[in-house]
Amino acid sequence: MTSWLHEERLQAVKAVVRESGAARVLDLGCGDGDLFVRLAGDPALTDLVGVDLCRASLTRLRARLAACAPKGPRIDLREASMTEPTPDMVGYDCAVLVETIEHISPNALSKLERALFRTMRPRTIVITTPNAEFNRLLGVPPHRMRHPDHRFEWDRATFRRWCARVARGTGYAASTRDIAGRHPDLGGASQMAVFQRPPEAGGRGA
Repeated sequence: MTSWLHEERLQAVKAVVRESGAARVLDLGCGDGDLFVRLAGDPALTDLVGVDLCRASLTRLRARLAACAPKGPRIDLREASMTEPTPDMVGYDCAVLVETIEHISPNALSKLERALFRTMRPRTIVITTPNAEFNRLLGVPPHRMRHPDHRFEWDRATFRRWCARVARGTGYAASTRDIAGRHPDLGGASQMAVFQRPPEAGGRGA
């Protein structure tokens, strides 16, 4: 069952995808498809690609899609790495990474940055990641992280610095905000960044 915090997170990302006007979307690290099945029913989308390294997760997602039989975009599920994109993953309208980057070793983040912001280079990129400041409200001890597979969890200041650096180096504009709850001092359970690529010279940025 989806917790209310997770549902808030999914709805926040879905709203950004819709507001972006995207028709072709990449769900990178789609997992079992909590976001994917919601996007699969969106009639505004024409193409929806899910990418994950876990074959079992993709099998579960296929079963979920078969059960709900969405009549939306063309769907493609791929057992692949988001850090090693194939040529046909270039130029999508939007890419979403929901609670994904924290599963990547900090030493490999630069590889993700190159793949996502320089090679795939979608018009809009939406990234969510846990907000470490919120952990105390979830009962997570200071010396632990929320999930044993997490390689890091950032506070909001660290996330903002990372977003600003990546945006500055790749020609995107970035904004961040709290999502999934909103504590007056600790923010939300998650934090979201939206990166927008400006139109290319000569009007080729659509």
